[in-house]
Amino acid sequence: MDIKQLNHLIAICETGSFTRAAKRLSLAQPALSQSIKKLEQELGVTLIGRNQGMNDRGIKLTAEGQVLLEHARRIVNQLGQAKAQIQAMADLRQGEVRVAVPGMLGSFYLPSRLMAFRHRYGGLKLSLFEGGTRDALRMLEQEEVDIAIITAKDLTPALESCLLLTEEMVVAMGHEHPLSDKTSVTLEEFFDHELVIFKPGYFHREWLLSQARELGISPTIAFETNLINLIKQVVSQGFAITSVLDMVISAKDEIEKRPFNPRVFLDLHIAWKKKRPLGQADKAFVEFLLANK
Repeated sequence: MDIKQLNHLIAICETGSFTRAAKRLSLAQPALSQSIKKLEQELGVTLIGRNQGMNDRGIKLTAEGQVLLEHARRIVNQLGQAKAQIQAMADLRQGEVRVAVPGMLGSFYLPSRLMAFRHRYGGLKLSLFEGGTRDALRMLEQEEVDIAIITAKDLTPALESCLLLTEEMVVAMGHEHPLSDKTSVTLEEFFDHELVIFKPGYFHREWLLSQARELGISPTIAFETNLINLIKQVVSQGFAITSVLDMVISAKDEIEKRPFNPRVFLDLHIAWKKKRPLGQADKAFVEFLLANK
């Protein structure tokens, strides 16, 4: 049984004759009759009463033919809907982009780009998941998202990726903090002060603690939070210092920022699973971000 045979049966019933159905389908009548015969042979039942059907004196379906007709109409209708939906997705009129991003990018880098993308592709849905690197990798692995923005160090052979941006990690402190007098800050100087950092699962925390271990230093963590605005408030009021991406600190924050010495840069990549090729909407999103860095 194939979709052509189902369409043949529907046409015969809708036109009421083999002759008119063959004309609608642009088929020779013998070919149409043969198609129905093969369908009946495959199913082992009679679908159309031969005395009436073949002589074009009106079509009379058997009970089996009536049941198959109902199924045929549903199948053909669903197939048409599927084709329309797939075409809409191919044309970027429909679809969803699911992406996991670090909190700092989600708050300071992506908003304007997401709005611009949404303006260009109004039919696409954007689902954004903010969290730590470990969460992003887990969601990507479990296919809860299709794309994740992660650091270069988190790339694996199982992932395809493109470099999105390179951003500097800086030290952030209040205006009156002793480190604000310096033009740059060493890691040793940084760890000599109380810190406010992200909770476990975030790359920044992992990187900072790994640097402390290499230096044989036990850092003093005064605050732990994933809320960037809270981190900035703690820093601006002089309760602790932190390290964030340069993009996070602006002039209105009442916060000083200094580069590390030596300077530290972070490569951020758009990544997806090799075994799960990107759909049209995801491809459009990746291309849009790369074109609007």
